[in-house]
Amino acid sequence: MTAELVRGQNHPLSQARLEVRVSAGRPIVAGATLSDEQGRVRGVEWVAHPGAPTLPGLEVSKQAAADHRLAFDLDALPGTVHRVSVLLALPTGAGGPVRFGAVAAPFVAVTGLDGVEVASYTITGLDTESAVVALELYRRQGVWKVRAVGQGYAGGLAELLTDQGLSEARQLAGSINEAVAQGLARSVSAPPPRTADADRSRQAAASAPGPDQPYAAPQGAPGTVPPQSPYDAPGPQGAMVPQTGYPGGPAQPDPSAVTQPSAPTGGPVNYSHPGRQAAAPPPPAPTAPPAAPGQPAQPVAGDATGWSMEERLYNQVWGMFEDLARTTAAYRSAVDFADSRMEQELDKVLSDPRSRIGGQGDAAREAAQAKRASLVDQARAALDRDLAQLAAEAEVVEPALPAAYASWDNPVWHGYRVPMEIPMALRLGDLRLPESENLSIPMLVRLPLERGLWIDSGRAGLDDPLTDSDELRRLAMDTAVAHAARLLAVYPAGEFTVHVIDPAGSGASCLAPLVRSGVLDAPPAAGAAGVGEVLARLTQRVDLVQMAVRGGVADSLPPDLDTAEQLLIVNDFPHGFDDRAVTQLRYLADEGPSVGVHLMMVADREDAAAYGPLLDPLWRSLLRLTPVPDDHLADPWVGHAWTYEPALVPPGSQVLQQVLSQVAAARRSWNR
Repeated sequence: MTAELVRGQNHPLSQARLEVRVSAGRPIVAGATLSDEQGRVRGVEWVAHPGAPTLPGLEVSKQAAADHRLAFDLDALPGTVHRVSVLLALPTGAGGPVRFGAVAAPFVAVTGLDGVEVASYTITGLDTESAVVALELYRRQGVWKVRAVGQGYAGGLAELLTDQGLSEARQLAGSINEAVAQGLARSVSAPPPRTADADRSRQAAASAPGPDQPYAAPQGAPGTVPPQSPYDAPGPQGAMVPQTGYPGGPAQPDPSAVTQPSAPTGGPVNYSHPGRQAAAPPPPAPTAPPAAPGQPAQPVAGDATGWSMEERLYNQVWGMFEDLARTTAAYRSAVDFADSRMEQELDKVLSDPRSRIGGQGDAAREAAQAKRASLVDQARAALDRDLAQLAAEAEVVEPALPAAYASWDNPVWHGYRVPMEIPMALRLGDLRLPESENLSIPMLVRLPLERGLWIDSGRAGLDDPLTDSDELRRLAMDTAVAHAARLLAVYPAGEFTVHVIDPAGSGASCLAPLVRSGVLDAPPAAGAAGVGEVLARLTQRVDLVQMAVRGGVADSLPPDLDTAEQLLIVNDFPHGFDDRAVTQLRYLADEGPSVGVHLMMVADREDAAAYGPLLDPLWRSLLRLTPVPDDHLADPWVGHAWTYEPALVPPGSQVLQQVLSQVAAARRSWNR
C-alpha cells in the first residue's frame, strides 16, 4: 500500500534499488545531492545533475522534462553518504514560469523496480520558490528511510546548494543551467496532453513483470503522467498544460478542443492556431472487429479521438511515438537490471577467496551469465512483440496520411490540390531508435510554427570523416527547399510567403525549383545590399504587426502590408552579414514567430565561431535539423536519443515541381 506523505513525514524503505518518479506537468530540472552525517555536500562531485547525471548508486535525467525517473541503488552509494536529497528546479532563461507558485504542484513518488509505489508526496505550498528539495532518502541506524521535505528556495539552485554547504554553489548552478539550456535547444517540445477520455487503447503496452522481470513501463500507474509527444511546441505561453488526474494537477480539458487565444478579431491579422470547439472531442471512428482471443487487435488508421480524420491521425501518430518510447525504455531498463544483477552475483561469489579455487568460480560465472541472458531474452521478446504491433499499425497509417503528414513518395501527392484550410501539423522527417531500425515514426510539428528551423550544413556529430563538406551544404539546401515547398503546399493560396537570402549565390542550383515555379515574390536577395533590404523589411513588419496586435488596432495596418505567414530562408550564414544584420536575425528569431515571421537558417555553426557566444541564443531558439540521418534529437520525458531522417524528395521524382507549379498557379489566380 502506498504511503501518501505530508511535509516532514517519513517512511521506511524495504528495498535498495528504487526509482523516484517526478510529474510536474511542464519541463523542470531534476537532480540529487549526496550528503555526509552532518548534511553537508562535500564537493561538486557529490551532485548529480543534467550536466553530470551519473554518480555511484544513482542516475538522474539528462535534461529538463515534464516527467522524470531517477534511479537509485542505495547499497552502491559510498559508505560516507548518509543522505540523498532529490532536487527540483525551474529552468532559467527558457521563457517559462520563474516560480513554482505559477505551476501545478509537483508530484513525486518512490517506487520499486516493478513500478509499485512505496511512498508519494505532492509538494504544495510553494510560491516564489524556483528550486525545492522534494525528498530525502536518509540512513538511520542502518535502515534507509524517505522523508517528504518540500523546502523551497526563492534564490534558485544557487541558494539551495549553498544551504547544503557547497562552497562552489553559484558556479555549479550556472553550469547546470547551461547544460539544461543546451538540452532544451536540442529537444522537440511536446504537444498539449490529451484528457483521459481522449486516450486511446494502445496495443503495444509493456506486459506485467514476472518474478525475475525487473521493469515494465507502467500504464496509468498511480502518480504517473502519460508521456507527451515530442512533435509539438508548448502551449500559447510556452507552458505545458498539466495532465488530467495526476496528484496536485487540476483537471484540464483537451487543449485540442479549446479555442486558442488569437489576435483581435475583425482585422486581417490572426497567427494563432486554428480555433476548435470548446467541448470534448467525439469518440474514435469505428474500428475493425475484435481480434480472436489471444491474438493482437488489427490496427486501423484513425483510431484515436479527434474532431476530424486529420486530428485523429495526428493523435494516432504521436500515440505511436509514445508507445515506441515506452517499450524501448522498458527494454533498456530490463537490460540494465540484468547487467547489474549479474555483476552483483559475481562480486558476491568472487569476493570470497575460497570460491576462486577450482571450478566454483567458473560455475558461478556461467550461472550468472545464463540468468542475465534469460532476462534479456524475456525483455527482447516483449520488445519484439510491441515493435511488430507498431510496425503493423504504421503500415496502415502511412497510406492514410494527408499530404501535410505524408512523405514525398506517398501517392497522396499525385492527387494534390491547393488546400482551403491550414492543417494541424506538418511533417519534417522521421524518427527511429536503434532498437527499431525498421520502424520509423513521422515527426510532426504543429502549425503555425512556434520556433524557427536550423538546417545544419556542418560536419558536427557525423561519424564519417570522408563526408564531403560541399556535398553536405548542397544537401542542407535541398532539405531547406523541400521543407519550404511543403509549407507552401499546405497553406491556402496567398497565406504563405517565402523570402530567400543567398548573399553569394551559392545555393542557386538548389533554389532553382522555387525560382522557376514562380512561388517566390522576389528573386533571392544577394550581396550586402540585398541582405539589408530584406531584413529591414521583415523587422519593420514584425514591429508594425506587434504594435497593431497589442493595441487591438489590426485594421490600422498599412493596406500594402503582406499579412500572410512569412518564411525567410537564409543560406550560407554568416557570410555577407554585418553586425547589424546579425542583430536583426536574432530579433526575427525571437519575436517573429508570434506575428507570423519564421526563420529557416542553412548554416554551419562553426562558421559563425568568430562571433563567440553572441549567437548562442540564436542557435538555441531554433529547432536543429540535419540533411543526413543523425541522432541529435531527444524526447522531452525519457531522453532517448532519436535518429532523425530528413523528409527529402526521392531522386528523379517530379513531385516537387508538380506541387510547386500548382501552388504558383493558385497564387497567380488569388492575386488577380
